[in-house]
Amino acid sequence: MSNEIAIVFGASGFLGSHVAEALSAEGYRVRLFDRSPSPYQKHDQEMIVGDIMDLKEVIKATQSAAVVYNFAAIADIDEAHEKPLATAEVNILGNMHVLEAARLAGSRRFIFASTVYVYSESGSFYRASKQAAERFIETYHERYGLDYTILRYGSLYGRRTDARNGIYRMLHEAVEKHSITYRGSGEAIREYIHVEDAARMSVQVLAPEFANRHLILTGQERLRIKDVMTMISEIMPWPIELHFNEANAVHHYEVTPYAFQPRIGRKLVLNEHVDLGQGLLDCIREIHKEFHHSDIDDDATPAASDNKA
Repeated sequence: MSNEIAIVFGASGFLGSHVAEALSAEGYRVRLFDRSPSPYQKHDQEMIVGDIMDLKEVIKATQSAAVVYNFAAIADIDEAHEKPLATAEVNILGNMHVLEAARLAGSRRFIFASTVYVYSESGSFYRASKQAAERFIETYHERYGLDYTILRYGSLYGRRTDARNGIYRMLHEAVEKHSITYRGSGEAIREYIHVEDAARMSVQVLAPEFANRHLILTGQERLRIKDVMTMISEIMPWPIELHFNEANAVHHYEVTPYAFQPRIGRKLVLNEHVDLGQGLLDCIREIHKEFHHSDIDDDATPAASDNKA
């Protein structure tokens, strides 16, 4: 157990909030930083409302922090594709602000949320911004000795996400419309990882052996999107129509992100992980609550035990 201060930028978001919880569970004194208060803040966590584009705010917030996580970014590929300037500003310059603050604070480790898209020619401006941010982090280490760990996440899913998340969109549409439409053939392959597994690994990497490493966190669930849609249709107690729109967005990869090769990353996996079927059921529980605006018994989720794919 650690008593060090860990600050999480982007702590109100999907991944950041789960990592903040995992840090608290390991005994870190957790400081949250985001543009809006986190609805997931724990009683023993400190919340700072601010903007990573304000360097003075970021430096002040990072004082005394031994560990600095940066999850603050424009993380939706489609949004980044439409907003190249904003993507560069937040994902590159914003990350520079957090890097500089970590250097000035004398932090022992800087953790950066990257993506498997850095290996690809897909991913549009999102990919380009993450590639640039990674190089700045590596060069900060060379110039100033600031240790880092770069985490290249695969396709995350789980509670607390929204319509920008692929699994959430499928489940929400299945509950609301009894159908799922995918932009593409459905043959595209993704390696899904539950956000709670990703969060636990994101804390494990603070061990000394992971300093100045590039790690791939994609989990062990490698499936075609078509197969995930079929799983969802089998989980649901009502028929689900599956539709495929062949007008696929060219900035998403099909089978593999691996084309461009930056620094080689090593895949990190957990011996125990959340099974995709169980993870989908948990997501459905949350979506069901959204529709009914009330708590339901977790055992009352619309799913039959013998429907699992």
